[in-house]
Amino acid sequence: MTLGIHSSEEARIREEICTTGASLYQRGYTVGTAGNISARLDDGWLITPTDACLGRLDPAEIAKVDLAGNPVSGGKPSKTLALHRGIYARNAQTRGVVHTHSTHLVALTLAGVWSEADVLPPITPYYVMKVGHIPLIRYRRPGDPQVAEQIAALADTVRGVLLERLGPVVWERSVAQASYALEELEETARLWLMTNPRPAPLDAAALEELGNAFGARW
Repeated sequence: MTLGIHSSEEARIREEICTTGASLYQRGYTVGTAGNISARLDDGWLITPTDACLGRLDPAEIAKVDLAGNPVSGGKPSKTLALHRGIYARNAQTRGVVHTHSTHLVALTLAGVWSEADVLPPITPYYVMKVGHIPLIRYRRPGDPQVAEQIAALADTVRGVLLERLGPVVWERSVAQASYALEELEETARLWLMTNPRPAPLDAAALEELGNAFGARW
């Protein structure tokens, strides 16, 4: 595949993917060649290449696929392309998707989540405001099409999911915003796992106040 001429907006998004990947990698949110990032374009999608290290991405090697899912340029698209496309198809507002194997979130699935509908309780205001409900998706092998279908069915009701033993998938209005929500999710998992006894969730009055003040939904 050859690299075509990119619009200024596509070039900007390629750089955003690389900057986001490097930031996540440098801070230990992902390791090795785990994880992937994608972005919606008017004429298709960008997605990190298969087996790429998010800490060492090359803008020119970010894979581009057309609206039919056919490769256009860059490296070989990640094997999770179908999962990403399902989210975009279901949620028209989504412009970026980030998936990592973040340590504390994977550990949470091994230790036991709060509930399958909410992997973590609402213990901080920013978790409520920036993340919200995150359901658990039970383990299936990486790339399993049933997982893509399960996630697509939820894509217009939540901001992300947690894959058992594999880590979070988070979507937002841009790649950067998706990464910020993922970071808040991982930090909340870290706080939850490191506290003993476990903290109580915010009560109904506090949740209502966040909703009234900031439009947060819980």
